[in-house]
Amino acid sequence: MLGALPHKTKQFFFLLIKLSIVFGASYFIYNKLANNPNLDFKVFIDFTSKNSVFSTKNITFLVILTIFNWFFEILKWQNLVSVIKNISFFEALKQSLASLTASLFTPNRIGEYGAKALYFSSSRKKVMLLNLISNMSQMLITTILGGIGFIVFTSKYEINIDSFKILRILVFGVMIISFTVFGVRRNKIKIRGFDFSKIIDFIKSISRIVITKTFVFSLTRYLIFSFQFYYLLTIFGIDVYYINAMIVISSMYLLSSIIPSIFIFDVIVKGSVALYLFNIVDVNDLTILSIITIMWLLNFVLPSIVGSAFVMSFNYKNTFKTN
Repeated sequence: MLGALPHKTKQFFFLLIKLSIVFGASYFIYNKLANNPNLDFKVFIDFTSKNSVFSTKNITFLVILTIFNWFFEILKWQNLVSVIKNISFFEALKQSLASLTASLFTPNRIGEYGAKALYFSSSRKKVMLLNLISNMSQMLITTILGGIGFIVFTSKYEINIDSFKILRILVFGVMIISFTVFGVRRNKIKIRGFDFSKIIDFIKSISRIVITKTFVFSLTRYLIFSFQFYYLLTIFGIDVYYINAMIVISSMYLLSSIIPSIFIFDVIVKGSVALYLFNIVDVNDLTILSIITIMWLLNFVLPSIVGSAFVMSFNYKNTFKTN
């Protein structure tokens, strides 16, 4: 239908989409910061002190960690998409950050899948599957390390929670997926337009080297942003060993990842889980809320601002080419 529209109309239509994405993301970011009564960063700002949370040294190091976090995410996407097309690092960066901006205020980050697919004139379903593999690899790392951390956490602090309940649910889920993949007749199943047998064949066609790199990049990212959280704990004056902090941090990321939520409430979900867990180890609420918000600003808001430029420069013409 869009292909039949006059050229000027299509230009105007996609300009509106671009502006909607950028302004929608901007409003969402502003609303999160302006309407959060629990945050007061002025308490922590002391520019006369070298040990200030917002000192040049701390800000620089935190931004460097953010850059490395997204560097490995971009490498992961470049590695995965090489299955269907070799792209440059800059192209992978553009696709990753633009899709982040598009997904910032969409339910369950669904906008990320569509935004990345639009950069390809063909094989768009495969692009969406590759994006799913990318996200699932990150989730698997979170589940494995978080599961270990959660078991240690509940044992160490003698919390009256069945430590293995979540793991049993996760194992049960893996069993269902495995049964679906290997124990049913593949030629009779379709998932929303995707032929299941073709999905399996496509996944099997991905080389072990690509899959291995994907998990290595996911693990590296996890270690970077979890260390970033730990570093924020230390500069907020929390004296804790790295291993002890990681027990709580990994548990927090596990629980916040498996709780169903719309992506725009991701900060609230993580904040609620973090408050519960860190209260057990006697870390005050304002510190944790501040750290969660800073993490969100560094790892989502900052790259999404850069991504906004790529959204505005997106060439819509490729979207009308046949798949």
